[in-house]
Amino acid sequence: MKYSFLIFSFCLASVVSAQQQLTLEQCIAIALENNRNVKQQELNKQNREISYNQARADLLPNLNASAGQNFVFGRSIGLDNTYQNTNSSQTSFSLGSDITLFDGLRMKHNIDARRADVNASQADLDKIRDDIVISVSTAFLQVLLNKELLQISEDQIELTNANILQRSELIKSGKMAEGEIYELEAQKAKEELNRVQAESNLKLALLDLAQIMEIENVSDLDITAPPAEKLIGESILLSSDVVYQNALINRPEISGANFRLESAQKEVLMSKAQLYPTLSFGANVGTGYYHMSNRTNDSFSSQMRNNMSNSVGFSLRIPIFNRFQVRNSIRTAQIAVENSRLEMDKTKLDLRKRIEQAYYNALGANSRWEAAKKSEIAGREAYRFAEQKFENGRANSYELFQAKNNLTQVLGEMAQAKYEYAFRLKILELLKD
Repeated sequence: MKYSFLIFSFCLASVVSAQQQLTLEQCIAIALENNRNVKQQELNKQNREISYNQARADLLPNLNASAGQNFVFGRSIGLDNTYQNTNSSQTSFSLGSDITLFDGLRMKHNIDARRADVNASQADLDKIRDDIVISVSTAFLQVLLNKELLQISEDQIELTNANILQRSELIKSGKMAEGEIYELEAQKAKEELNRVQAESNLKLALLDLAQIMEIENVSDLDITAPPAEKLIGESILLSSDVVYQNALINRPEISGANFRLESAQKEVLMSKAQLYPTLSFGANVGTGYYHMSNRTNDSFSSQMRNNMSNSVGFSLRIPIFNRFQVRNSIRTAQIAVENSRLEMDKTKLDLRKRIEQAYYNALGANSRWEAAKKSEIAGREAYRFAEQKFENGRANSYELFQAKNNLTQVLGEMAQAKYEYAFRLKILELLKD
């Protein structure tokens, strides 16, 4: 599975060093390394591989050895095949092997079904990894957004501090009433409160990211990324139809549904194979030692040589009536095939809905971002004009603060629209690949 914005590297340590700034690719790699769902699915895939290997091994002949020791009291049958009133003991050894020559191709279909199960398990693993990529990317971009919102609030405080310094000089020179500074101090207090809230939101966003990555040192986590404008510039907004057609080829959930359907179809063939005769071939070699009381017995070694027997043979099993088990097994397997087809249709429908929602969300975010950029220009001009009017005594401080608050709100809305647009583009890119 190719991730358009993932450089997969498992060599990264799962513990983040103090104040290490991680990129999006590094965050994704750490999350994939630590995630327990990924590890569980990898174990599940290993189980599927074991089943597949066993299905292939079923084609081989078996080989079994056996040994037995019997004690008979009373009438015993001797080597001359006559019964005598004496106690005896019998020791036997045998070595046998058999192989299935024909079983209606059941073993072949079983191999194909188990191979499809392995491929479906790999597709499920890729799907889990994709979900982690999306979760990490969402949390990562939310951190970037909150960082920018925090920077906006700090910039506003710096601007207010500059105004306070300027007003203080004017008050000292007697060009402005002292009461003007109190309104600025109140505005600064409000902006300090906004900054505290922005810091809290940033910490919570980092906490969400750390929890998705499953790391413990949350306080040491920090991230770095190029500007959102660069992330947007690296992507192209493709139509939902183009993304969907590519997703039908590349998406792991579609591949997984196809492999599960293939496995179900092979299960039908396996059930039908039970209608055919089964032919097997076997070979056996054995020997034994007999000891009877009240008579002379040959030595153990001579009896082991003399009692050696070899046999080979074919066995044919023809199914005639089995209480309708085969017929019902076939029907059950056919129902499973139809259910797999329905699951595939549902998977395709869900994928199309997801792509269309992401596409129209991207369009909406882009429109909001473009509108916010225009609002930013207008807001800055409005604030500049209100500041000039205030300095010339043609506007009161309330009008100035209102213009500044409007600008702050516009900057926040622009940042939100910008990062949402970047996120939607990345989601579409991932769904395509």
